[in-house]
Amino acid sequence: QVQLVESGGGLVQAGGSLRLSCAASGSILSINSMDWYRQAPGKQRELVAGITSGGDTNYADSVKGRFTISRDNAKNMVYLQMNSLKPGNRANYYCRLGFRDRWGSRSESWGEGSQVTVSS
Repeated sequence: QVQLVESGGGLVQAGGSLRLSCAASGSILSINSMDWYRQAPGKQRELVAGITSGGDTNYADSVKGRFTISRDNAKNMVYLQMNSLKPGNRANYYCRLGFRDRWGSRSESWGEGSQVTVSS
């Protein structure tokens, strides 16, 4: 069983910053990728940013230059630094983990979400 615990969401004014954190624990043999997704009210869940085990990153076009994803391999943690937030960034942000379990099988796990609200 793998668990993801997210933290760092909240309410911020437009132009402000927030840092999301996600800690993974459980039966993890190795981590392939760690990603942040978001889902706004009435919209589909979308990829915000991802980072591979080798440190390669990718971002949604809408957040490039404002958001930064990073990870701490020793602690099995991933972070999302969000700067210059806009009201349109309001969403529930989910951490996703792609990993191999202790038997070597590929699997994924999702966090429960962290609410980000940006006031204008």
